Amino acid sequence: MSAPRARRDWRQAMAVYGTRRMLAVLLMGYASGLPLLLGFSTLSYWMAKAGVDLTTIGLTLSIGTPYAFKFLWAPALDHLPLPFFTRRFGHRRGWLIAIQLALAGAIALVGQTNPVAAPLTTFLAALLMATLSATQDIVVDAYRIEVLDEAEQGAGAATTQAGYRIGMIVAGAGAIGLSDFLSWDLVYLIMAGMMLLGLLGSAIGPEPARPPRPAEFARKQGEALVLARLRYAVLDPFLDFMGRRGWLVILLFVLLYKYGDAVAGAMQNPFFHDLGYSGVEIAGVTKVFGVLATLAGVFAGGALVARLGILPALFVGGVLQAATNLLFAAQAAMHLDGVATLAVVVGADNFTGGLGSAAFVAYLSSLCNVAFTGTQYALLTSLMAFGRTLFATSSGWLAAELGWAGFYVSTLALAIPGLLLLLLLIRVYPPKPAAESSSTA
Repeated sequence: MSAPRARRDWRQAMAVYGTRRMLAVLLMGYASGLPLLLGFSTLSYWMAKAGVDLTTIGLTLSIGTPYAFKFLWAPALDHLPLPFFTRRFGHRRGWLIAIQLALAGAIALVGQTNPVAAPLTTFLAALLMATLSATQDIVVDAYRIEVLDEAEQGAGAATTQAGYRIGMIVAGAGAIGLSDFLSWDLVYLIMAGMMLLGLLGSAIGPEPARPPRPAEFARKQGEALVLARLRYAVLDPFLDFMGRRGWLVILLFVLLYKYGDAVAGAMQNPFFHDLGYSGVEIAGVTKVFGVLATLAGVFAGGALVARLGILPALFVGGVLQAATNLLFAAQAAMHLDGVATLAVVVGADNFTGGLGSAAFVAYLSSLCNVAFTGTQYALLTSLMAFGRTLFATSSGWLAAELGWAGFYVSTLALAIPGLLLLLLLIRVYPPKPAAESSSTA
């Protein structure tokens, strides 16, 4: 391929980011990231600063439970209309706008509580906030999958992750920084106001087309119609997925694609500590430079998906994110403890991790039937999160048994099963050619 043609192809791949739909996806991703830390690290910082005991703080952080079980109410968001909002804004945008308004109110409500005098009230308000946040995530993911073409899913995954991280920065560093100058009720009120950006995304984004209702609904009434609708909402998403060729291989791949990455990441900070890096050095490189590298990686991953297609991009990302673990092994073996070395290793790891994550989210999105988008995506991401959590539990034992260099070499080996499954998937589902261009709506 000639150099001018290659440059044109990459420009076309990057042009997908400059659409109104992508701006809406970015703002919705931001709205998903904003509430997360307000119920976790920011809330725990507030409680610790106020003098709440550690046991109470730990129990309060159990409000994250709704994120793990959001698939239980995802069918309702896929199929039930919301009075007024659905009629006025459409199905997905109507649910989003209603949830975001309620979520802004819940964020403000958390700030009005007193975690010292009434910790239970704080817990209940934060639980309401987390439940609404998890519910918003279901609709945001479904909206992104439905409103974007297949060739745009990689860019959509990158864009939503970028917005998500911006939201987390605002709710984390932004909120904690404001707390040095303002009372916590005002901090949370400001954070509630920051949800307006998410509402803007819901307002400017087009409403995705709805799939047609099953024809059998027109032939049923009464109890038979209720049962048919329940089956369609709750059981059919599973049956639809299990009807795919190679569905068991797909589930195993979802579990194992990030296996080596999850194990390596779990021990990253203890490794840096053992090398003698200070907390300031670790935080400065991983939380600032590392975040920038991740953002660059997710956008590069989105462009790679648009250029090569989802499965080839997944393979490139999988190989690269596994290979960068050898940089940690080399750092351990040669005892390289300079800050520049730390920046190179973290930058490479975060960039390739972001690239692989963008392709992975695009792949999960492509697996969803638009009739059951919210339910199927919630189930797949719950499975992915379960796998990461389960596999990471072995990381400490591996590091203790093998030493740091051997540990990071072993994480490269742990990535191989996922890559082999990916090669099998490429054989089962031959990759489609990447789209030459995409819509610019």
